[in-house]
Amino acid sequence: MSRRRKVLVGVALVLTVGAAFALYWFQPWKLFVDRHVHEALPAVATEPISVVTAPASTTASSTNSPPPRPVLLARGSFISHEHSTSGTASIIRQPNGRRVLALAGLRTSDGPVVRVWLTDRKVTKDGWHVFDDGTHVDLGGLKGNIGDQLYSIPDRADLSVLRSVTIWCDRFNVSFGAAELVPVG
Repeated sequence: MSRRRKVLVGVALVLTVGAAFALYWFQPWKLFVDRHVHEALPAVATEPISVVTAPASTTASSTNSPPPRPVLLARGSFISHEHSTSGTASIIRQPNGRRVLALAGLRTSDGPVVRVWLTDRKVTKDGWHVFDDGTHVDLGGLKGNIGDQLYSIPDRADLSVLRSVTIWCDRFNVSFGAAELVPVG
């Protein structure tokens, strides 16, 4: 084999390995493929705030009290950071006392290693890189980039400190979008 041919084979091998690594690392097809999720959300996740905070009806007798229902604790709307992101995020306390994060009408991009985080960082329009600078609780991988989804919040999570949620790309350390969680009522 000639020297020139060996160089060409070597270059082709390096380019092939480089392309394979780039495809693995960046996963560009995820920009064009959507994952839809349609989990059943508690009604308080989508009701207007005025309905959620309205006083309970006093027409029921004390012996016939209505069953406990989920309680909305905080809500916020997503703003876009690195990728166009919309939808609402709600913190809900279930009747059993467990807390969940409900993402309603989420629409964002998919990507490699995308996580859902509760954070202590303030949400700002240009703050797409700050969420890993403070305290955060990882609620798990993003189930889908479009639709309604629920995430369990660990009992140890202090919601008086964790006041925002971000759709976080762990591979590139950027926020796709975030929502400030404003306490309700």
